[in-house]
Amino acid sequence: MNRLAFATARLMRRDAPLAALSVPQSALLADLSGRHVALIGNARALADQAHGARIDAADRVVRINRAPMPSPASHGTRTDWLGLATRLPDADRARLDPGRILWMSPKRKRLDWDSASSPGFYLHPLADIDMLAGRLGVPPTTGAMLIDLCLRSDLASLTLYGFDFFASLSLSGRRNAAQVPHDFAAEGAWVADLLRQDHRLTLIR
Repeated sequence: MNRLAFATARLMRRDAPLAALSVPQSALLADLSGRHVALIGNARALADQAHGARIDAADRVVRINRAPMPSPASHGTRTDWLGLATRLPDADRARLDPGRILWMSPKRKRLDWDSASSPGFYLHPLADIDMLAGRLGVPPTTGAMLIDLCLRSDLASLTLYGFDFFASLSLSGRRNAAQVPHDFAAEGAWVADLLRQDHRLTLIR
C-alpha cells in the first residue's frame, strides 16, 4: 500500500486495507512467549520511584502514547513496543525510538503513515476493543488494552509500573479523571480481579 491508498482507506474508514499493514496478532503474541514484560503507565507517581533498572532488565519494555520519561532512574530508557492512541510527534518518535508500534485506538483517522508503515506495525482489532469496552462499560484506556493483549500471550510475567488509575494524574497532561472518557475505578477493579486470577501479573506501586 502506498501513502495515497493509505490516506484514502483511513479517510473512508475502510479497516480491512489498514489491517493488511499489520502483523497478525498471533505473531505479536508469539513474540512475548516465555518473556518477562514491563508495561509502563504514565502515572505521575512513577517519577518519584526508582524502578528504572528493573524496567530495563525486562525482556520487553512496553510504553504508552508519548511516554514521558523524566528520568532513567524512575522510568528506564528502553522502548521495545509503543502502544499508541494518538499521533506521535516526530520529536517523541526520535526520543523513544520504538522497536515496534501498536495502534490501539479505534479512531483510525488519527493513524499516521510513519507508524503504519513502520517495521512490525500492529493494528489492534476493533472487535477486541469493543469486547473490552463491554467488560468495563466505557471505552478502555490504551493501558487497559495493552494489559488485555499481553495477557493473551504465553508470557512468563507482566509487571505494571506507573499504573495508579489516575490517583496521581498523568505525566502526559493536566486533565483530571472527570475530563477524560474513561472509568478509572472500573479499570482498577478489573486489574484487581486479574491480579487475583493470573499469577503472571504484578502491579508495582
